[in-house]
Amino acid sequence: MNKNDIKLIIGIGFVTLILFLAISMVHQPDAKMAVVYYQNEIVKTIDLSKNEQKEYVVEGKNGPVVIEVNQGKIRVKKEDSPLHICSKQGYIHKSTETIVCLPNQIVIQIEEQNKFDTIVR
Repeated sequence: MNKNDIKLIIGIGFVTLILFLAISMVHQPDAKMAVVYYQNEIVKTIDLSKNEQKEYVVEGKNGPVVIEVNQGKIRVKKEDSPLHICSKQGYIHKSTETIVCLPNQIVIQIEEQNKFDTIVR
């Protein structure tokens, strides 16, 4: 490898970095909604894009389930189940993460709300 190859690699890396930063500055994150299901039926939808701290109570099979929202993240704060696995899962904030509380039959999923349904060219 000579000096020109190194200059070319550094130049390509620099241009790639600038493009990545430009795209990330322009891209606005989509609104996120947490959907709470009880026995496969939607019981509550929570807007996570507000960045507020709030608690919600949803009735589960074993009793009330306290759901906490804090800075765009959501978790099960308190629930009645034998091993308290639901509350030990902690916060989630990505659309690929899910809280499943089988003893209470509660599922919390995060869905991103895209501004566009489809794009036609």
